[in-house]
Amino acid sequence: MRQDKKNTPIRPVAAAALSCMLAAALSGCSAAKPDIIKVQNAGLAEEITVTGKEETKVIPDMAQIRYGIYTRSETAAGCQEENGKQLGQTIETLKDLGVEEASIQTSAYGLNPIYDWDSGDRAVTGYEMTTEITVSDIPIDQTGKILSQSVVSGVNQVESVSYFSSKYDDSYQEALKGAIAMARSKAEAMAAAEGRTVASAVNIQEYGYNPELRYSAYNAPAAGAKSAVEETAAASADMAVMPGEVSVEAQVTVTFELE
Repeated sequence: MRQDKKNTPIRPVAAAALSCMLAAALSGCSAAKPDIIKVQNAGLAEEITVTGKEETKVIPDMAQIRYGIYTRSETAAGCQEENGKQLGQTIETLKDLGVEEASIQTSAYGLNPIYDWDSGDRAVTGYEMTTEITVSDIPIDQTGKILSQSVVSGVNQVESVSYFSSKYDDSYQEALKGAIAMARSKAEAMAAAEGRTVASAVNIQEYGYNPELRYSAYNAPAAGAKSAVEETAAASADMAVMPGEVSVEAQVTVTFELE
């Protein structure tokens, strides 16, 4: 063993410590620390995410009609006057049939010139006007009568008849429960295939709810002007109304814990 000038031996432990300090000084870092191994999600249950979809049917009990009054004349004033006359008659007829004034809306209005496209100067030969009316909250059993009487009073265009149910929200809740039940059933089947069981739901997301879907629209072709004979026939028999059923659909995405 080497000795210094004073014959004092340099012990191995001190030499090792000195070597460590020297290495730390040269590297500018402190002495190395033991590695820490992190284990994430240890002991936590895994999750499974599935979708569920359910559709129910409900019989509509209300209707909405969208129709119009079309007139044409040689002058703009004459066209507007005739259109206003037929519109007034239609509104009075609707009121007489029990339709509330708040349920009658003028939803579109237009007055346009009629051009002679075959002439070189595109001369104006007259004017045409359309006033569109939307009538809401009509009981199903009154829809045919209201349609027929409206045509007699001045309506000559039927744009659409839409059906809806006052029980739509109740039906949607039923479909929503069915969609969640379907999601759980699918999750249980997949979990069982892996020898696992499904615990409680940790997240539920709803998709596709749209109040406008409560309407099931039938778009009818525009009706032309009625002759006197046709108007008499229309007055004698109400139009047949077949509302069928309204489809109510719910869709969800559910995340379940697995055990």
